[in-house]
Amino acid sequence: MKNSLIILLLFLLPALAYAQINESDTLRFQARFGISGNAQTGNVEMFALRGKVDMLYAPAKKLVFKTQTSYMYQEFFHRKADEDVLSRNFAYWKPQARLYPYLMCFLSTNFRRNIDFRYFTGAGLTWQIVQKPKHNIKWSVMGVYEQSNFSKNTFNDLAYNGQNQIKIWRASTRIFGRHVLGNNKFILHYEAYIQPSFERSNNLRWQTEIGGDIPIYKGLNFTTNYVYTYEGVVTLGSKEEDSIFTVGLGFS
Repeated sequence: MKNSLIILLLFLLPALAYAQINESDTLRFQARFGISGNAQTGNVEMFALRGKVDMLYAPAKKLVFKTQTSYMYQEFFHRKADEDVLSRNFAYWKPQARLYPYLMCFLSTNFRRNIDFRYFTGAGLTWQIVQKPKHNIKWSVMGVYEQSNFSKNTFNDLAYNGQNQIKIWRASTRIFGRHVLGNNKFILHYEAYIQPSFERSNNLRWQTEIGGDIPIYKGLNFTTNYVYTYEGVVTLGSKEEDSIFTVGLGFS
């Protein structure tokens, strides 16, 4: 009965992947949400649930706040394999300009990589390289302070062994693009950022995301999304690379 209710819920609600909200749009309020998952019993028992909420609010013409929160849970044969939360929060000043500053704070957990809690915060600048109604390309640079609390204290880098907490300063650069193609019939979006450490060259992190949306009806889209992540320093038993591919519906 429980699994039947879960499956019904997943069919009634839209799926996870969709293009990001653009802070340079002139709308005062934007919201997008999605949820996806599956449940299976029998010879293979598994359950997965993924959800995401993006919101943007402009209390004044020159000031914009944006938050993006995602959650993922997976289990196999009733054994938890993933339970991750990621909250990305921004404050932008004059984001319609060609060059604009911003503040950011990320909060996250990652069960698979034994991260109990991580936050990093910083400030930076974004340059809108291309700023057109159907094409937008941005490049951002920032400085970041990061603190990560781990459930283990042995790492693939011996320099961090014996520590449950790692504090570090990073540089960060990001490229973002969104393109409306084929007479508004397809939306391509992509984002990539790389974050090297100021202290140790192997403590590097990057993420690449690419996806596409096909508009269906009044804010409803068929969508696909691929995300690849890499972390140079992980606890023993964890892999440096992870990726996820999703297909479904998104609503804005």
